[in-house]
This record gives sequence, C-alpha cells and structure tokens, in this order.
Amino acid sequence: MEVLLDNLRQAEGIIEDITPLKSILETKFNLSQQADGNNPYTFPLNKVLRLCLIAGLNLQEKRNLVDAEKIPLSKNNQHLVATFFTKDNLKPFFSSLLKLRYDALNVDWRDYTVVSRIVASEMYRGLHYLLDESNLDSFLYAASDKKHASSTIPALELLIGEYSDSVEAKLNINGRSVTNAQVLVAGTTGSGKTNLLAVLIEQFRSLSIETPYPVNFLLFDYKGEFSDPANNNWLSLFEVNRSCILDPVQKPLPFTPFKDFFGHPLNEINLYSTEMANALCAIDNASISANMSNRLSEAIVDAYKKTNGRPISFSLMLQFYQSKMAKPDKDDSVTSVLKQLVRNNLFATEDTVNLVDECFIIKMDAFPKDGVIAKAIVYFVISKLNIIYESLEKQIVNDDYVQIRHFTVIDEAHYMLDFDNHPLRNLIAVGRNKGLSIILATQNMDSFKSKHFDFYANAQYPLIMKQQSINDSVIKDLFGVSGKDFQDIKSEIAGLQKGELIIKDNTMALLGISGKNYKKIKVTHLI
Repeated sequence: MEVLLDNLRQAEGIIEDITPLKSILETKFNLSQQADGNNPYTFPLNKVLRLCLIAGLNLQEKRNLVDAEKIPLSKNNQHLVATFFTKDNLKPFFSSLLKLRYDALNVDWRDYTVVSRIVASEMYRGLHYLLDESNLDSFLYAASDKKHASSTIPALELLIGEYSDSVEAKLNINGRSVTNAQVLVAGTTGSGKTNLLAVLIEQFRSLSIETPYPVNFLLFDYKGEFSDPANNNWLSLFEVNRSCILDPVQKPLPFTPFKDFFGHPLNEINLYSTEMANALCAIDNASISANMSNRLSEAIVDAYKKTNGRPISFSLMLQFYQSKMAKPDKDDSVTSVLKQLVRNNLFATEDTVNLVDECFIIKMDAFPKDGVIAKAIVYFVISKLNIIYESLEKQIVNDDYVQIRHFTVIDEAHYMLDFDNHPLRNLIAVGRNKGLSIILATQNMDSFKSKHFDFYANAQYPLIMKQQSINDSVIKDLFGVSGKDFQDIKSEIAGLQKGELIIKDNTMALLGISGKNYKKIKVTHLI
C-alpha cells in the first residue's frame, strides 16, 4: 500500500519546538563574524523539520502507535508544504522508511490523520535525538554531500485556506496559463486582512526557499505589527529574522532612491526630472502651481548636472530649487516637502543592499499613513525597484511555470492609489516578464479603481473580505453581474465573517453553465 504523503497536517506547536535546534544549526553553520555585505545563513523551517524526520526514521527503535496518537495536530489546520516530501524526489525514500519502521504494526497508510501523527512522531523522535550536540555532530558529518539542488522552478500554488466544501483553496501564481501575478486584498479593520497577508507571504517563501529559485519579498509595515519584537515568531514563518527589518527612524534606508545617469544623454534626465517633480507634488495634498512644478523639474536637472549624472539627493534638490525662487527665504509647498525629506534623512547616498536579492520589512508606523513621509518612502522604494528590474534578465521559464523572483506587499495601499503613481503602474506592467508579483491591500474595494489606473483589470486575484461599505459599481465591474446575481454577491460580501473572503470563479462560465461566479474561502489561521 502506498503511503499517503500529501496534504499532511503539522503537529500543534512543532515550529516553536524546533526553534532551539534551528538556532544551534545556524550557530554551527555561520561564522562568528560575517564579512561585509554577507548576512548569516538562516535555516529554512522546512529543512529543519525534514532533518528531524530523517534523523527520527534513522533510529532503529521499536515503534508503537500509542505515542503517535498522543500528538495533537494543528488546531489551525497548518499543513506541511507540498514540496516537503517531493524535494529531490525523496517521496519514495520517506515512504519506504515509514513502512520499514512500522512494519510490525497494522497501519492504514491511506488515513490522512494517522499518517500525519506518525510523521509528527518521527519528527519529534529526531528532534530529541539531534538536540544532543554529540548526536547532531555525528549526524551532520555523516550526511551525504553528493546531492544537488533540483533545477525545477517551484510551483507557486499558494494554499490560502479551504472552500466551503472543504476543498483546498489555492492561488496559482506562476503557471504558464496565468496572465499575471498580481493579488489584490480588500478588507476592513477586523476582517482578517493581516492574517491573509501573512499566509500569502508564508506560502511564497515555504514553497520556494529550498529551491534554486527562492522568492524574496518586500513588505511595507504600516502598523508595525510585522516588525514588532513581540511578533518575532511571525518572522520565522517567513524564513527570515530581525536582520530583515529596516527602520528609517533609526537609520537611513540602505540605498539611494535616485537613478544613476552617468554617461546617459540629457534628455533622459529631463524626462526623469518631470516624472519626479510630478510625484513630489502629488504626494503632498497642498496646491502646487505649474510654475513651482516646472521650477522643481529644473532644479532636479541642475542637481544631476552638479553630480555629473550620478544619483542626487533631496538636499541638493532643495538647494537648486531655492536658488530659483524670487524669495529663497520664504517657504512654499515644494520647499516644505523637500525640507521634510531632508530633515528625516530617509535614504542612504549609495546602495549597500539589493532590494530584490534579499527580504526586507520596512517599519512605517512612526509616520502618519497619509502623510508626506510615508508616501515618499513607498513611492521612492517602488521607484528603486523599477530601476533594479530594468537591469534584470527575463525570468526563467519552463513548460509549466515561470520564475517569480520577488513580491512586494503594500498594505494600506489606498494612500498610494489616489494619484498618478507611475512607478507602481510601471512595476505592474513590466513585472510579469521580470518575475515580479505585487500584493496590494486596502480597506475598500473602490480604492483599486481610479481615473489614473484600474488595478482590478490588471490583477489575477482580487480577494474580497468584509467591507465597511460596498460599492455597487465595483461589484458589477469585477464580477460582471447584474440583477439577482449582483444582489447575491452583495449579500455574500455583507455576510462575510473574520477570516473569510470571496474570489471570482469563472469555472461555470467556461463550461457554459449558469451558476455562481464566485467562491467563498475560509482563510488558514496563521498568526
């Protein structure tokens, strides 16, 4: 009988239980002092769990089912990731070892719950064995070094919860048939939006971290929840630690947000200066005249002339802007914005990190969400991502999947959608060919459609949670419904509970059958 090794549940609390072993492994594998620019290696949780399972199955102890039956499974229905047993084609190996160790017992290897508990029992057996440092050393030194990582692009089918019929709810992010990788989340306070974002991040990371194509992320943490030391256990779910947190209050963000035009023609700087001037004017709610905007654009060009095309700074921009004013000592709306940016010292003058090659959480809770500084941070970081993506090769593609390199998570995204945000629109437009995904989260559905851009039309997965107010026109546009179908969807949204969402479903339409064109999902409870 084949051992069922798909969709197994984790043991309750096992992530916390393996943390001491994870710390020991990281201590052994990292140098006491890292070279500049090199971060310590972080052991993926899946790798530690797999190590425990292999160590447990390696022990020739007599087994019984009583020990396994005592192990509680995850109350929140947390599963082992799909690649846990398939990595390096190890599924037959695990299946054979399980049947060998439990050969004397009558085990139903097709029983999902039984197998979940047996696997968990073996993980704990290995964990207890490896926590003895002498055992750990002998085990590690005996491990084979002949295996090579698979070159297969990971299938990013994000398991976010269950449909009402208990069927797994997955989002296929990188299949060849998927037109883009953008995810929209709309949910009011208390809808479970933060947990959903955590589930999406955890799935992206856990499905890719052990492959040659890990997916990194950048999260704008408006509320400070993800960067709160009290929530450090969240970081381990994303296969990162506190070194990924960037706090611009404590230290400038470790890169310059401005383009390097050294050796480029002046007309490129002119176009960039106009875009940058428009953005700086747009992120402030004050009224700015055309003359002020033109003056700012000219100041940006002059700043680049001063640096011979190298990246400029806000202070240099301010200096040249004031030099063009009739009364340099009298502030206007532009100088007010620039002085705030100079005073807050948000960015470094050169790059010491690559935003795509690592994972970062930018702590934003010190700034008003709708204020100039918060908007400037998001705008210029997204602009920097554009600059990086311009220099990247197209992503790797095989017969089934395309590579995803990186995803950006913008919570409270409505603050960045109420003006013509060119870098964000551009990132969405070019992202598919470069391996980019964007997750935009906001409180109301209508935030995603404005006179500047229709984000719904460019999103693969709009995920609708509990709404404070329901915009009828957005529902009609998004789901293409009217009459009774419209009323049904509106009623469904109004009745959503915390942790529930609806998603558009085209299955019936494709089959030519009348019926609901949406499905409800109960999101996995992760944090």
